[in-house]
Amino acid sequence: MIVDFATQFIQPNITLNRNETEERKKKAAADVKLVLQKIKAGEMVLREGEIVTEAKMLKLKAMNADRRKDKIYARSVGAVSMILCLLLVVYTLHEPMFKNNKDVLFIATLLVAFFFLPKVLSGLFESMPQNKPSDITDSSLTFGIPLASGAMLVCLFMGLEAAVSFAAVIAVCTALIFQNRFEIFIYFFLSGIMAAFWIKECRERKVFITAGVRLGSLNLVLATAVNVYIGIYSGMELFWDWAFAFLGGIGSGIITAGIAPLIEMAFSYTTDITLHELANLDRPILRRLMLEAPGTYHHSVVVGSMVEAAASEIGANTLLARVCGYYHDIGKIKKPLYFIENQTDGINRHNKLAPSMSSLILIAHVKDGVDIGRQNKLGEKIIDTIEQHHGTSLIKFFYEKAKQLKGEDAVKVEEFRYPGPKPQTREAGLVMLADVVEAASRTLENPTPSRIQGHVNKLINGVFTDGQLDDCELTLRDLHSIAKSFNKILNGIHHHRIEYPESSGSKEKKEKKEDREDKKDKNVSSDHQQTKQSKDSPGKSKESSEGSLKRLGVS
Repeated sequence: MIVDFATQFIQPNITLNRNETEERKKKAAADVKLVLQKIKAGEMVLREGEIVTEAKMLKLKAMNADRRKDKIYARSVGAVSMILCLLLVVYTLHEPMFKNNKDVLFIATLLVAFFFLPKVLSGLFESMPQNKPSDITDSSLTFGIPLASGAMLVCLFMGLEAAVSFAAVIAVCTALIFQNRFEIFIYFFLSGIMAAFWIKECRERKVFITAGVRLGSLNLVLATAVNVYIGIYSGMELFWDWAFAFLGGIGSGIITAGIAPLIEMAFSYTTDITLHELANLDRPILRRLMLEAPGTYHHSVVVGSMVEAAASEIGANTLLARVCGYYHDIGKIKKPLYFIENQTDGINRHNKLAPSMSSLILIAHVKDGVDIGRQNKLGEKIIDTIEQHHGTSLIKFFYEKAKQLKGEDAVKVEEFRYPGPKPQTREAGLVMLADVVEAASRTLENPTPSRIQGHVNKLINGVFTDGQLDDCELTLRDLHSIAKSFNKILNGIHHHRIEYPESSGSKEKKEKKEDREDKKDKNVSSDHQQTKQSKDSPGKSKESSEGSLKRLGVS
């Protein structure tokens, strides 16, 4: 009784220091001098029927380890060869995606980084304190490697198709690192393609976290399947596998969200997230356009709506097309009053200028737009569209005017052409077409649906036959869909309203006002070659329209 009572008050004064114990073990092992024994070529190490001593066993193990090194080198060469072949196949299948060195450098950087990531994390795990839970194994750590973030990044900047190929390559490499384990390949391949799928239309940063949670849940299922496959059904080891698998999914989303802006700046990419932010009409540059060039602002908003609808019809990037439409004419901020849509006072500044000078002013708005775009960090895709949206088209009105004043031989046509380049993407081609069609549609008298349809197809056919769409991969089928989409929107804009009864006095005032506006419009020029339309007879207009429709395949 007394002993039991006394032991309750006794406190231990000696505790086991695991870290110090491990350090002393390592030190003791290091103090042991290395004993080397040479085995000569042809030497008999062990005869048949001979008793295996400890010394002979050590020799056999050393020889086996040496042979294993040779096998490792051979297997490494074979693994590298297989990976290179796999990369060659992927490049062959997706060659159009690697249009420039920037894309190749981006993919190569990610491949190298995520190839070494498992090894780096394994090294960090081994260097962790020795008093970590014994149930946390190398297998548990494997489930927590955030390899899916690589596929997510590729999907974000190059699309889902490239991301699937990237996930396959990285999964193969990781499986080779972990002793050719088939289940490891399946785990990382499925998690990679699903992670990419969940952010393929990422337009808000919170999508990264949502995708991370989904991926963590998927990883739980995959980790369970892997454990069942290798014969583990319960216990703390399975718990830690689940924990690391879920954290790996969350970590992939967080890593992608953190790295994406850095890659965007380093490689001059433009993500849908950035485009979504640029589509806000309250952006400073768009507000400035609205205040200083209101006509251009309205034109740009309409163009944005037109190209977005057309992009949806042909499978192009609708968000990119709309944003490019909003910003394509920001260069007109520099000299807004030299463009017809901003001449609200009725004074045409070009009447006092030589045609060549007017042409220079109109051409300059493209370069000014590129400069303003770079100052506002709009991204290369938008800046390229600003530069390409007129292609190498001719400023026909001022070219014809110059020929009348100086004679055809004295005028150089190159001085009246935009410097280009021609549109290189489908979105840039859409902006060019919408820019021309929207500007010219304002000159239509009595814009009935049939007139709008003929007018739109005539303008699109003119751009097409001029060769401006040669480099942007728009097909004739695409042009047919674009024309239908433009017709629908322009009919909505120009539809007739009900005329309410007016008093005779107000009616006379209205007619006089319309006469003054008609006279004014005849003396005003435009920066688009198609805006200056000749007033043909109804029969001739209909005949021209039908010819254009046939060339575009529209009936």
